[in-house]
Amino acid sequence: MENKQKKLLIVEDDILLADILTEILLEAGYTVLGSVDTGKGAITKARELKPDLIFMDIMLKDQMSGCEAAMIIRQTQKNCKIIFLTAFAEKEMITYAQDCKACAYLLKPYREQEILATLALVLTQETPLSKQKLEKIDLEYGFSFHFKQCALHHKDKEIPLSEKKRKLLELLAKNINTRVSIEQICSYVWGEPHSINTVRSLIHRIKEVIGHDLIHSTNGAGYIIYSNDSTLDS
Repeated sequence: MENKQKKLLIVEDDILLADILTEILLEAGYTVLGSVDTGKGAITKARELKPDLIFMDIMLKDQMSGCEAAMIIRQTQKNCKIIFLTAFAEKEMITYAQDCKACAYLLKPYREQEILATLALVLTQETPLSKQKLEKIDLEYGFSFHFKQCALHHKDKEIPLSEKKRKLLELLAKNINTRVSIEQICSYVWGEPHSINTVRSLIHRIKEVIGHDLIHSTNGAGYIIYSNDSTLDS
């Protein structure tokens, strides 16, 4: 697969955790360029190796944080994606990561399934759909999703939705006609793992608001949303 050929760099101040993450990624077929444990080291290696994506620990060994290193790297490598690694789930830390334009963040200890799901989701953001920079995509039952406003419309009228409902629909619309896993949904909508019942509850609330089964289950393995020119039997 094309995404498996992307070059990954690990910035982690715990050698054992760096080794665990490296092993997970290598076994999944990804190319790992190596690992460093300081912000300055991250900047140097990113300049030399030009990774497509960096797993960046927020707290590093030197005086430079992972967020500071990420901002410096992004100044010259705007297409380099960042997934932050942190042991803290405080809102302030999450906001800090968002301010640095991280694509996602993962909480320690590492969970293999969550790591691979998040990585696949972040790399999927480079699909042809996103490259086309579509303003909207037409869905079933006369609905359409508008990417710039992150809003669901029905017959040109916007439907008021909460942030989490809009984020879920945005994720599914970005991956139109393609199954999105439970892990990917949780990472994108909440930024952390949740039970399948939590996801089902959110989808049920969306159905109650819009009055249609716009989001379809894929045998408990995830969810999918269809464009208006696709068929459910295909």
